[in-house]
Amino acid sequence: MKQNAFAGLRAELETLSSVRRIGRVAGVEGAALKISGLGTARMGDQVRCIRVDGTFLGGEVIRIEDDMVTVLPDDSTDGVSRGDRVTLLGPARIAPHDGWIGRVVDPYGEPLDGRPLVKGHSARALRAPPPNPANRGRLGARLETGMAVFNTMLPLVEGQRVGLFAGSGVGKSSLLAHFAGRMEADVVVVALIGERGRELKDFVTDALGEEGMKRAVVIAATSDRSPLVRRRCAWTAMAVAEHFRDQGKHVLFLGDSITRFAEAHREVAVAAGEPPALRGYPASTSHTIMQLCERAGPGVEGSGAITAILTVLVAGSDMDEPVADILRGVLDGHVVMDRKIAERGRFPAIDVLRSVSRSLPHAASDDENKTIEQARTLLGAYAQNELMVRAGLYSEGSDPELDVAIKAYPELDAFVSEKEANAVKNSFDKLRLILRRTGSGRQAPQAGRAMSGQQSAPQSVARKALPRAG
Repeated sequence: MKQNAFAGLRAELETLSSVRRIGRVAGVEGAALKISGLGTARMGDQVRCIRVDGTFLGGEVIRIEDDMVTVLPDDSTDGVSRGDRVTLLGPARIAPHDGWIGRVVDPYGEPLDGRPLVKGHSARALRAPPPNPANRGRLGARLETGMAVFNTMLPLVEGQRVGLFAGSGVGKSSLLAHFAGRMEADVVVVALIGERGRELKDFVTDALGEEGMKRAVVIAATSDRSPLVRRRCAWTAMAVAEHFRDQGKHVLFLGDSITRFAEAHREVAVAAGEPPALRGYPASTSHTIMQLCERAGPGVEGSGAITAILTVLVAGSDMDEPVADILRGVLDGHVVMDRKIAERGRFPAIDVLRSVSRSLPHAASDDENKTIEQARTLLGAYAQNELMVRAGLYSEGSDPELDVAIKAYPELDAFVSEKEANAVKNSFDKLRLILRRTGSGRQAPQAGRAMSGQQSAPQSVARKALPRAG
């Protein structure tokens, strides 16, 4: 441990320089500082402003003009005056260390839990490029998730990237906490982006607990921090995940939430002068999100993998809003959580028919795919005719398949919220038992339809049932 500590100290000493470029504050425009004298500054470089009272203010270069540099500070500009000295520090980097496991860290690599934190021997760029796509490995084996629905109908595999799409207060953070404590992984890296301050302690103490923290690194930037810090939180967490991935470990990356990451980027981009283009978001939002997501996934051959689960806030359940639309095209699956399901008391409030895992059909055997297809077909048949059934307009016996769907629905609905402490095999055994017990022992038609992510009930069910209703 002493050797590791000295290695980190040596790395910090190597970054020190006897020569620093110094500029001066020329003006303040809104939340940004105009700095003169930093002619060698580059986009993304870090700076430190020394106020008249001796306090420090960090920032980042976001715009370069002929003789002026625009810096967005990472805190309030209160106390900054014309002529204050500004030191150019260079590009943003982070030096993760194995000793960070079990710790709560801010986006600058400083401890938030009050204990000393050892720095790694080599620094990493915050915005590192993704692995070479020609040399990346393939998605790995199916993972134990601790929940029956993810062990069966919505499987997660090593290196997969999945989004949890939901409105506020629907339970996505609770589901994320479940994955942090129960999902199969060597290391868990949690990025809490723009969360409420009180929720950090709750997440660390209650959701993760002492056992969960033994394998977790929490990177946090609360909602009161500047957009610069909130955006950096996601990049720092991904750099930490890449540190462990390059050691050959399987890393579970949990990001809550990518929507707040995009909102922070919007604030930074607007301050830099970029005009809004995508319903209020600047055009660079799409590339910034895609670049972050592409860094997750399988590493190059011989290294580990980063399995990413990212939460997405969808206001008013609008799945077509810009951030949700971008992520659906990038991720390897999406899980939709519905407020109506939450309001009737079922947690997690997952809408199975609107959710899809793109690890299927390869993540399951032929027999398991048939079981998944059969369950989704029954759920789809019930969903298409639910209004008629609840209104009492359907007569039993009018359609045999719908009769089975009505009988199976309560047990399938309960199965979605069931926790599974044992193997994936046990989850499938329970699902098959439900299907046999409700009389649906035959194979569903049109194999492969369950993997489409659409409601898989045949349209003929509704057409046959409706004329006979009443």
